[in-house]
Amino acid sequence: MTPGMKRRDLSGVLEDLEGARFFAPCLTARVCLPPRAGEFAEAPEGLCDSLRDALRLKGITRLYSHQAEAFERVTAGENVIVVTPTASGKTLCYNLPVLNAIEGDRNTRALYLFPTKALAQDQLAEFEGLAGGLAEGVKAYTYDGDTPGDVRRAIRKKALVVITNPDMLHAGILPHHTKWSEFFRNLSFVVIDETHTYRGVFGSHMVNVMRRLHRVCRHYGSTPRFICCSATIANPAEVARRLVEGDVALIDRNGSPQGEKRFYFVNPPVVQKALGLRKSPLAMAQKIAGEFLRSGISTIVFATTRLNVEILTKYLKDRFAGAGKDREERIRGYRGGYLPNLRREIERGLREGKTRGVVSTNALELGVDIGSLEACILTGYPGSIASTWQQAGRAGRGSGLSCAVLVARSTPLDQFIIRHPDYFFGRSPEHARLNPENLTILLSHIQCAAFELPFRKGEAFGGAELEEILDFLAEKRVLRRLGDRWYWAEDSYPADRISLRSVAAENFVVVDKSAGNQVLGEVDFESAPLTVYPGAIYMVESRQYQVETLDYANRKAFVTPTAADYYTEAVLYTHLKILDVALSDPEDAGPGGSRFHEGEVHVVNHVAGFKKLKFYTVENLGYGQVALPDQEMHTTAFWVTVPPEEAHEIGLSVQELLEALAGAGYAMQHVASFLLMCETRDLGRCIGDPYLQWFFPAETDRIRQDRPAFGENGAPFDETGERVQGFQPTLFLYDAYPGGVGLSSHLFSRRADLVRGSLSVIEGCDCSDGCPSCVGPPGAAGERAKRDAVRLLEWMIPGRG
Repeated sequence: MTPGMKRRDLSGVLEDLEGARFFAPCLTARVCLPPRAGEFAEAPEGLCDSLRDALRLKGITRLYSHQAEAFERVTAGENVIVVTPTASGKTLCYNLPVLNAIEGDRNTRALYLFPTKALAQDQLAEFEGLAGGLAEGVKAYTYDGDTPGDVRRAIRKKALVVITNPDMLHAGILPHHTKWSEFFRNLSFVVIDETHTYRGVFGSHMVNVMRRLHRVCRHYGSTPRFICCSATIANPAEVARRLVEGDVALIDRNGSPQGEKRFYFVNPPVVQKALGLRKSPLAMAQKIAGEFLRSGISTIVFATTRLNVEILTKYLKDRFAGAGKDREERIRGYRGGYLPNLRREIERGLREGKTRGVVSTNALELGVDIGSLEACILTGYPGSIASTWQQAGRAGRGSGLSCAVLVARSTPLDQFIIRHPDYFFGRSPEHARLNPENLTILLSHIQCAAFELPFRKGEAFGGAELEEILDFLAEKRVLRRLGDRWYWAEDSYPADRISLRSVAAENFVVVDKSAGNQVLGEVDFESAPLTVYPGAIYMVESRQYQVETLDYANRKAFVTPTAADYYTEAVLYTHLKILDVALSDPEDAGPGGSRFHEGEVHVVNHVAGFKKLKFYTVENLGYGQVALPDQEMHTTAFWVTVPPEEAHEIGLSVQELLEALAGAGYAMQHVASFLLMCETRDLGRCIGDPYLQWFFPAETDRIRQDRPAFGENGAPFDETGERVQGFQPTLFLYDAYPGGVGLSSHLFSRRADLVRGSLSVIEGCDCSDGCPSCVGPPGAAGERAKRDAVRLLEWMIPGRG
């Protein structure tokens, strides 16, 4: 055991923790989820003898009830979705019927889809562990971007089971289906694991990829059965039906045993009452994790951002610095952007027990096998009830005692959840929202489908007016119509330019100049301007590097090792332009109320600079300049305009109105995520006048020196010094994804609930002048932002003001 990490029993550690002075006063809820015995079933009659023997080799003599039900329903020809908790044995729900069919007919083929390459590799090992016990081994292969070309050819010809991800199916398999003709002709099963992850933009893309898969299967005469698996969400059967395009049987009675779990809600103490500031949730999480690790309790700590993962990893490694070199193996960081070999090394260390503590983003929320962990700490509410239970379920994969601790941030949503634990424990998880008919997404996949197979007159593709879209694409010379068919007409390869998860498919690589240009990691296109700008501190498992140069054209960031006592945070400015007004509130179009709208906008994000923040104290040590290309996007937005003449009736100057909009907008963004059951980052926010192209900075500005001044009545001056006329202050909440996923239209329909909910949050806050739990952190709005935001929101409610 590493020095400072002496093994103790978890129950004793929790008893001490509950009485600790730093913990007990902050506890808002302690819920004990009792242990539950398993529900078992004998192996089904249709299970072949060779599989029975293979299961016995693994020590399995009986199945959980949900595993047996899944086998029987799939064997009977049904599509199913299995919805049970983490570590409940869902893998056997698809491996058993697939292997049973292969044992009966070696021409049977199966396609396994997992949302990440890491999960695909993990499940390959699971499959081989069971298939290896058969008399004639059944080979499965992963097929992804890392698969060499010669191996790909062999897989297409020989593989009975292909394990891949949606991105590879979209860009590497469906467009080349003629090379897979034998596979598709005999395709009998499609497994879609982690179905709950297919929501938002990714899920909307996924539905369209599956529509293309159905077309290709029909072309080759196959009608595969679908086996879906999901964590608990409110509408699993609905999501599965959209993916399968048919009936799906729901299996949600969990038969696996469950050990006792204790769930704690912790609200860090207030440290500056006047400002409503609380102790840092990172510091609180570090303290709690330190208590667990000091006692030898295997622990996972989830953080909401990649930067926070690196900061917490550093703090915990510093805490156990006396452990020497062994601390590097005992405490690890884990996030997207790490190289595959490093992630596999960390996963292996967790499974083997060499690593006792890991700090991760939601990258480890999915079912990658990381062994048996005893404690889970969530540093900030993950944004949804479903994700919270999924992360908490990463501890307690055995039958013994486990615990989960949710440490709240100061944001309105976190504070609501932490102060109303009954809401969390008494409410079902959220719906997974999909908008596969989003025109941007739909057009992309219709083009991909036309490349794969020509469309016929009368053919359907979802619920779209297909012939109208096909004729439009023919007019643009993307397609060519010959009689009753539409053919692909361009030389380009459409799937190659469409990413299922982001605006751009090409990542930036991070290169260490001091180590012979060794690649350290990757950064996705959208995150690059926020993380690898020149002067940024880039961290890998708390090791620090400074970005020297960013080669934007070649997608490379060059770094060198450093030992700074600070980390960096980008300062982002957003402005937008209204392209089309789709909806307006007809009953709220004059004095006595604000003006609500919903429509299409063009958003431009500009990284203006960065802050240097000292470790532990978060003291601002200064600013740096950044000059990078802007990132642009066409999306949808919900907005409210308050003309200055109406602000005068409220009793606010234009500057006070802008600050009130900033405070109200902060609350509205968090309340909106609560109303829509989405994550806060799914919505963007900005304030200004889109017609004059003037926008209010999101926080105290010490980067840009061209911030417009205010005149006597608060209106901004133009470059000549003349006061701008017709200034229309506007608050925008926009879908943070290209094309939008329907969040804005839902907000418009629930605008009254949004305003009343935001007013309730601000009025119900204990602070005097505004704080991060209501109108935002100090400096983000004016000194009277709370008072003015209340007056503004009251004015927004029809009939009041």
